[in-house]
Amino acid sequence: MGYLIDVMLIAIGAALINNFIFYYFVGICPFIGVSRNVDMAFGMGCAVTFVMSIAAFVSWTITSLILIPGAPISSFIAGFFMSAEAAQKIDLTILSYIIYIFVISSSVQFVEMYVRKFFPSLYRSFGVFLPLITTNCAILFACLTIMSHLSGVENPADAWDLGRALSLAFFGGLGFTLAIVIMAGIREELDLCDIPKPFRGAAITLVIGGILAFAFMGFTGVNSGLRKALTFNEPAAQVEKSKSTTLYQGEEEDVVAQLKKSLITDRSEK
Repeated sequence: MGYLIDVMLIAIGAALINNFIFYYFVGICPFIGVSRNVDMAFGMGCAVTFVMSIAAFVSWTITSLILIPGAPISSFIAGFFMSAEAAQKIDLTILSYIIYIFVISSSVQFVEMYVRKFFPSLYRSFGVFLPLITTNCAILFACLTIMSHLSGVENPADAWDLGRALSLAFFGGLGFTLAIVIMAGIREELDLCDIPKPFRGAAITLVIGGILAFAFMGFTGVNSGLRKALTFNEPAAQVEKSKSTTLYQGEEEDVVAQLKKSLITDRSEK
């Protein structure tokens, strides 16, 4: 039950509370460049979600098996050249940026070939922005966040497994899709508005993005509230109730004893 709660909170946090665009402000380039049309924005969001999920799967596998200290593959290979204790301390996370960018670019190439084969009109509408998913910092940010929960934890039991990593990536991509589709819907309506010249183009998009970021701040604290609601322990509550009842009974006994003592004192004085 606790694992499902953790996964659910990671998913809600990545999609709404800690939205990659409105909270961390990553992935702004496609958010501005591909949010002119709802259909194109939705297609870009789906492509980013797909690439982010694949990149998260591959990056988690490489990080847990090779990069972090004590990884089985790197420790096994290093064991041929040094002691087992020294091999367990080898840290290859310095190579994470290079490896993650390679993984992301490979995933984007796969998506580009698929879209060009089966959805040529969507591929033409994307234009140069589809290859630019390779440099989408939201995907790299998701991979680095997963790595921080693998190599940056003091207790190995707190390290993320593949389920938590994929939850962050998939629902982070859904949050990206939600943000870019909302912006595309607003920008389609802006075509019918008389916008002052200084605010036309990217300027009004950034202003609206800031307003949407304020709106998404309304989800702050939802994750902690859900955790308290879902981890409510009935036996513990009964224990607290019994403790309070026992304390009340003890206080009542003390009051009765004091009354008896005062009556005895009054009688002795009389």
